[in-house]
Amino acid sequence: MSDVTDVLKQYSKDVVKTIEENLSVIEPQDLQDACLYLTKAGGKMLRPALTLISAEAVGGKKEDALKTAAALELIHTFSLIHDDIMDDDDMRRGMPSVHKVWDEPVAILAGDTLFSKAFEMVIASKEENAHPANVANALATVADACVKICEGQASDMSFEGNFDVKEDEYSEMIFKKTGALIAAATKAGAIMGGADDETVQALYEYGRMIGTAFQIQDDYLDVISDEKDLGKPVGSDIAKGKMTLMVVKALAESEGEDHERLLEILKEENSSQENIHEAIDLFNKYGSIEYAHNLALENVDGAKKVLEILPDSEAKQMLIDLADFVIDRSS
Repeated sequence: MSDVTDVLKQYSKDVVKTIEENLSVIEPQDLQDACLYLTKAGGKMLRPALTLISAEAVGGKKEDALKTAAALELIHTFSLIHDDIMDDDDMRRGMPSVHKVWDEPVAILAGDTLFSKAFEMVIASKEENAHPANVANALATVADACVKICEGQASDMSFEGNFDVKEDEYSEMIFKKTGALIAAATKAGAIMGGADDETVQALYEYGRMIGTAFQIQDDYLDVISDEKDLGKPVGSDIAKGKMTLMVVKALAESEGEDHERLLEILKEENSSQENIHEAIDLFNKYGSIEYAHNLALENVDGAKKVLEILPDSEAKQMLIDLADFVIDRSS
């Protein structure tokens, strides 16, 4: 685990430097500060690291994918800022959210600026002799992910208060909301690394599967972690009545009094810890926690299998280790 964390830190240095250089021209200063705020707050930087490692794994140089990697981190940051506004979340990465430090109008502008800068940065790859076709394909990949993120967020919002969501609908939502940008990161890295179409598609599938596993693991950690590791109260998704894979599965499997009780808890505003633990007991009774964990494992195993198309290398091993990291992490 520590090795993977060290790898992410190592790759993040160049990404942070690239982001800071490209955002340093933004005016006025308040807007620039708001744009840089979450980057300076830290974070795993999983997506840009995957972009750079994917470029290396297909035989390219990480420098060729650096601006695209930084662009994907900007898209991720943009989505976090806007999510926090929509969800009225006060904290992000252990610090007050952007809209709490400044205000909502500045936060919206910061998100919009990051979104625009991301596309500018991919296009700027041409300045470093990247092949124009690769730049165009990477740009299309980033744009497609942005549309999917918005679709996923809209679906997630439409699921609020809807307890008839089916598993395939939920799976589609988490792919779009979380998996699409991770899949774009690995695909764009492969493109900028000069991979052929078959390899590019394989890296996309790898990203799609670890992205799906990443979100399922987030849901899983919400009910099996302790508060100290998680950094927020255990069962906070249950308290919000949020649809997760475990909720979808438990509602599909339960019946009678158990089904009605679970619905009652999910519909409550700010459920008590006692009721949250009761819901978790029902998840266990109907096997939904184990089911979610196993599905995350299946996605990670599938992701590692598609990497067989790549020649053995240090970068390929990093991708394998990062797939395991997705489900081995505790937060």
